[in-house]
Amino acid sequence: MKDCVKKGYDALFQSHCRAWEEKVWNKYNLNVDSEDGFDVLALRFALYHLTVMTPAHDERMGIGAKGLSGEGYKGHSFWDTEIFILPFFIFSNPEVARSLLNYRYLGLAGARKKARENGYEGAMYPWEAAWPEDGEVTPVWGAVDIVTGEQTKIWSGFIEQHISADIAFAVYQYYTVTGDREFMERYGYEMVFETAKFWASRLEWNEEKGEYHINDVIGPDEYKEHVNNNAFTNYMAHFNIQLAISYYEKLEKENPRRLAELEDRLALRKAYEKWKSVIGRIYLPQPREDLVIPQDDTYLSLKTIDLTKYKQSKKVGTLFQDYNLEQVNKMQVSKQADVLILLYLLEQWEKKFSQDVLKANFRYYEPKTLHDSSLSLSTHAILANDIGEYELAYSLFRRAAEIDLGPFPHSSDHGIHAASIGGIWQAAVAGFAGLRLSGGKLRISPRLPKHWRRMEFSIYWKGQPVTVSIDHSALIVKAERNEPFELEVYGKTYTCKDQLTIHIDPKN
Repeated sequence: MKDCVKKGYDALFQSHCRAWEEKVWNKYNLNVDSEDGFDVLALRFALYHLTVMTPAHDERMGIGAKGLSGEGYKGHSFWDTEIFILPFFIFSNPEVARSLLNYRYLGLAGARKKARENGYEGAMYPWEAAWPEDGEVTPVWGAVDIVTGEQTKIWSGFIEQHISADIAFAVYQYYTVTGDREFMERYGYEMVFETAKFWASRLEWNEEKGEYHINDVIGPDEYKEHVNNNAFTNYMAHFNIQLAISYYEKLEKENPRRLAELEDRLALRKAYEKWKSVIGRIYLPQPREDLVIPQDDTYLSLKTIDLTKYKQSKKVGTLFQDYNLEQVNKMQVSKQADVLILLYLLEQWEKKFSQDVLKANFRYYEPKTLHDSSLSLSTHAILANDIGEYELAYSLFRRAAEIDLGPFPHSSDHGIHAASIGGIWQAAVAGFAGLRLSGGKLRISPRLPKHWRRMEFSIYWKGQPVTVSIDHSALIVKAERNEPFELEVYGKTYTCKDQLTIHIDPKN
């Protein structure tokens, strides 16, 4: 302290600035030349919080839903980390991403405990997690019902189960981007296998239809409780089991010794045979004639109401000034992206649905979505950009950034919205720059907002630093180690050997 006093404030401040420049701003190299300075501020704000709120020093800790800025949700970790925050670290700082996944590996004991207590096999991850071994820590009771006057039961810890598949998806995304085989053999494969065992035991056979269903769940849209065959849950469970089959067969060929070690502990051969027997008989809701995928068995048959005043409100949750959750459960109204986030994630595994299906579902579900969760806006911004709704995409990005930076911050007094912070980065990089996995390969298909003159950022692909520069006339991709890799740009496959320049037609 005495040394700091001797140096004085100005010297300490300059030292602080140099440290941030070296360790954060230069490292992540995310720069946007925009006519609106707010965009730059929002991205810097996101990078700041992503850096400071992540316990990179200790893998026994996850990221709290409010970061380090408040005590909301008691510092518990949700699927927010794997789906909204982790992609930033996977592409920008893989070592930190690995640490965050190790936190989930340490949580296997608690996840297995939860599975056993609920009569299932494998690992059933907690909806809210704290100390890894503790398992489920979601509160059981919440706010008072405005109609009945009784305390509302919180069902998330019991039936919002998609988080197990979300964690498996995060392992897949990390491995695909980094190629970190050592992590997979020590931790990753086991997490995927154990979550797949859970899903195989969770499936319910429907004799009449001759297929497996997943009943009585909550999907990402938490305004729909106790639903059957939530599309997101069913597809992600199918993905999880399919991924486990793929990884089992990969290990069988590439490292049978490690597979044998896992077999001794996990009874994998029996599990593999079960996965193979169920994978083709899991019910996956298909697009109707109008190309809309049913969110669950009943959503599309529910009544509709005029949501105008709720969508125009500056506050979230105003719907509950007029209705209780039981009433909302019977309406076509959504809290956040459900089918739409499924389409965004599935594309990164396999190209299952067409652009027409994406457009139809966006135009059906977005008007029914109140964005009452801070997780919602960034996903919609990405997909709006994908379907050519560019002005809407930027508007949604702006609203996502204003959750904690705008004139009407909601619940920021309990802490910033960590998932939304990760979503700001995703909306910019996965959305406007168009960088994401596509069918397991790297894709960059930029569509910048009109008032963004230029965008530049750095990522890692298979361990190699890659710099991406975009303006309205060209995309430049530079492999910093001159190690060739393939990427997809606007549907065409290219090989970047050292530097790749692709000209963009502004008219298209």
